Amino acid sequence: MPRPRQPGRHRRPEPLAAPEGAPALVLAVPGTPGSATRGIAEEIVSIARSELPGLDARIGYLDGDDTEFASLKAVLAHAAEERTARYEQAVAAGLEVKEPEGPVAVVVPLLAGPDNALLRRVRQAVMDSKVAADLTDVLGPHPLLAEALHVRLSEAGLARADRARLFTVATAADGIILASVGGEEAVQAAGITGMLLAARLAVPVMAAALDEEGSIAAIAEQLLSSGSQQLALAPYLIGPEIDPELVRAAAEEAGCAAAEALGPYPAIGKLALAKYMMALGIAPQQAQGAPVR
Repeated sequence: MPRPRQPGRHRRPEPLAAPEGAPALVLAVPGTPGSATRGIAEEIVSIARSELPGLDARIGYLDGDDTEFASLKAVLAHAAEERTARYEQAVAAGLEVKEPEGPVAVVVPLLAGPDNALLRRVRQAVMDSKVAADLTDVLGPHPLLAEALHVRLSEAGLARADRARLFTVATAADGIILASVGGEEAVQAAGITGMLLAARLAVPVMAAALDEEGSIAAIAEQLLSSGSQQLALAPYLIGPEIDPELVRAAAEEAGCAAAEALGPYPAIGKLALAKYMMALGIAPQQAQGAPVR
């Protein structure tokens, strides 16, 4: 016999779904839609859709082609045109519908930390599109990013998978350089996630700037002088925002190995979705509630 549904707090929560008429989530991705960048962006969007079925999620590239609807500006304009077309079709069919209100899209920058140069370009693209769109903060700092950094380091053999097992990993680093881009503000923001990472690894973690000459080397020297003997470089980057060669060059400068960038780690998609829902004022339990107009 099937078990009866349990009332109260023991009842299994209903699956979430995007509210009817909700704005599109548009992921603002640095660079062009090359194969590597496109693969990262598409997987992150797929994660967000799996977390919130029915989500209209799109990708706009800062250096994309307007004619192929790849640029952020073109993606936003296209989303606005589609929303207007749906409304006009509903009216033509005799349906009683409200005229669309509120933002057409919520733009989420695919950046782990603040990068003012890139964020200015995102804002400009939103303005140039002439579309009503909300722009969220970047993804970090956040504990989930510390988790992602830990996983990337452990995948490279540069950190223990956890505090209880693999305690004798010979290649585990005893000092981590957290490499960010975006200048001093980005370094400070990365430092917050770095403290969370240090608590997970029980080793010192210090942030440095990949785009400031001498920053990586200075932090490496500081870690070595404070007692660290084996360093590792952890890119505090999703991937598309910088040339991978700069990460390799920085690791060589510091005389250490480097982990992979965060890439399409599942937490990235979840954080992008969380920024979207926060911008709309939607709590997880409200996601399938009243329609959003």
